[in-house]
Amino acid sequence: MRLIALCLTLVMAFWVQAGSAHAHALEPGYLELKPMSENTWRVFWSRPDVQGRPMAIDAVLPEDCEMRQGPSPRFDGSAWTTQWVTRCSNGMQDSALVIQGLELTQTDVLVRYELVAGDVATKRLVPDETGFVLSVTTGWAEVLWAYLTLGFDHILDGIDHLLFVFALLLLIPDRWRLIGAITAFTVAHSITLAAATLGLVALPSAPVEAIIALSIMFLATELVKRQAGSPRVSERYPWIVSFSFGLLHGFGFAGALGEIGLPQGDVPLALLSFNLGVEAGQLAFVACVFVLAELLRRVVPRLVKNAVTPGAPVAIVLAYGIGAVSAYWFLDRLAGFV
Repeated sequence: MRLIALCLTLVMAFWVQAGSAHAHALEPGYLELKPMSENTWRVFWSRPDVQGRPMAIDAVLPEDCEMRQGPSPRFDGSAWTTQWVTRCSNGMQDSALVIQGLELTQTDVLVRYELVAGDVATKRLVPDETGFVLSVTTGWAEVLWAYLTLGFDHILDGIDHLLFVFALLLLIPDRWRLIGAITAFTVAHSITLAAATLGLVALPSAPVEAIIALSIMFLATELVKRQAGSPRVSERYPWIVSFSFGLLHGFGFAGALGEIGLPQGDVPLALLSFNLGVEAGQLAFVACVFVLAELLRRVVPRLVKNAVTPGAPVAIVLAYGIGAVSAYWFLDRLAGFV
């Protein structure tokens, strides 16, 4: 049994190490166009960091603009940013904007623009759609949809957050107690997400990310040590544990949202939409786990029962696997700021 757990530990550690090199490539870019006069715009362009260099994408403004691309970017600690002022002789209405090189990445770019002062529009560009024609629009529906999908994509790319939820699913087999724990986790990270994004509370991102990994290690330890008839602290008070760690995970979500940027004037809507997207992604993940478990229960019922039975071989292997991955993340993130 120990040998199986060790093998799974090594496999998962190598998988995490292989995937970590591409982690930054999944972070989004952000482009903002703000009018200064009738034909003049201030441009803010943010690109993700990839191994210490800006991602190989660039914003290309319409052909009538004097400066279609900006100067060399500077690293601000989380992304590569640049700002410049451009003049477009015929304006930008009905002109094409393109993110060059986006088709070769796995990321997306959020574009927020004003062709007329006060008339804000938002567009999300992806590898399959690298450009679009700028047009005047009220923009609230675009903001809602753009940040909703960003939140949904972020939680599905946030393997650490999903692994925490998966550990909860294994630890709390009772349906109602599980619903209470996930609800507490949701409420907690919604609170800190809003507070941190609005600037009411601030914590450095590196320690937060390390502690998030530590929270998963804690649940993995609880899974290993749990025994039938002798519930652990996380089993007796699952909502308290979920709420406490949910507050930390909310700071992680806020860090990602801070890198994307919030549209001025649409902050409440963008914040709400992003949070709803995160919750939708989390619920989709839980639903997929339940569906998969039900399918496995019909084919190999003993496997599913073993996964949630304290001390059973499958449960121990899963616990060691979760612990190995979270320990790797913790050490890797700790090395990033020590």
